[in-house]
Amino acid sequence: MHFNLGRAAGIITPVLLGSMLVAGAAALPAKAQTWQDTALAGGAVQAAAFSGANLAAANGDGVIKLSGTDVIWSLHGTVPLGVTLSGTTISYSGSAVTNAGTIVVDATDGNGSAQAVEIPIALGAKSIQVGGTVVKVSLSGLAGTNTLGTVKFSATSTKSTDTVSFAETSLPTGLTSGNPVLTYVGGTAAPGTYTGVVVTATDADGATVHGTFTLTVRASSVTDEGDQVNPYGNGFDVFRQAKHAGAKIVGWTATQSDPATHFIRSNGAHSGAFRFEYAPAGSGTGLCVSDPGGGWKSDPLRDGLILANCNSGPFQQFVPQSNGALRNLATGLYVNPNGTGSQLRGAGAPTRWGGSKYSWKELANLP
Repeated sequence: MHFNLGRAAGIITPVLLGSMLVAGAAALPAKAQTWQDTALAGGAVQAAAFSGANLAAANGDGVIKLSGTDVIWSLHGTVPLGVTLSGTTISYSGSAVTNAGTIVVDATDGNGSAQAVEIPIALGAKSIQVGGTVVKVSLSGLAGTNTLGTVKFSATSTKSTDTVSFAETSLPTGLTSGNPVLTYVGGTAAPGTYTGVVVTATDADGATVHGTFTLTVRASSVTDEGDQVNPYGNGFDVFRQAKHAGAKIVGWTATQSDPATHFIRSNGAHSGAFRFEYAPAGSGTGLCVSDPGGGWKSDPLRDGLILANCNSGPFQQFVPQSNGALRNLATGLYVNPNGTGSQLRGAGAPTRWGGSKYSWKELANLP
């Protein structure tokens, strides 16, 4: 049995663009426009060089003295109670401690890049001294790799055991920072080429490197939303409005008030094909209708339609036929219904009774 757990109206869907890429955000029309991002591509990352130099830590009179050119020093992470830093001097106000461990200080240049210095310490009564070999930590090799419409960032720390995290700033409106992958899924940025996007890599010791790159956004224009509906009024429906990969697509009456029957239609990677993203309340979920061709053990039917994470693969692309049927690009099978509330499935031929004739209906044309 299929349950509709909520009602929503006033939702929007994509209009197909002849060209997916325009000259930039300035090319937007005067009327407000909504976008559904379909792919990202990053240019080469130009990493800023660390401008500091001669970083060192040495013993003073009961204190540790830091030195370096064109940097500002700061303590990183948790330090023993009583350890403080003022300018370039590390002091200690407590009693003697056995096996005090290591503290980390960061040297930050004027551009915000940083190198870290690990200092083994010895703590006496109101005294702190360097207690071993000082180790400098820095990052290098900041880069971005384009894969499947996303940009994955990488960098190398001189301390191989440190985790490196990434964040992007100066992004176009509608994109959210990702670590380590900047993705288009859920993005609403206008299509175009954006310069001066910043990626920052930071390792566990606070060593930091910044880089700038050019980001290209591809997107479909979104002006309304709708559903694929057959002559009997049944359309694609996400069973119980589930928002997870593997959720079944069933045949159910498509209406304006039922968010389970609301999808965004966008151009597929193959000429003439379309992709259908589940979009309750007018918001894309990053989940698209797919015939996995038996590739999912959890799929009740070998060629049953389910939701899968949106990608550009052929299993999520459906080509309308001259007879009104939808044919999956990967499997070559036709989308067939099996009664109201039952999972839609791929078959070698359309149904003889006409249930396989699907046409796209915008929200305003749904009952």
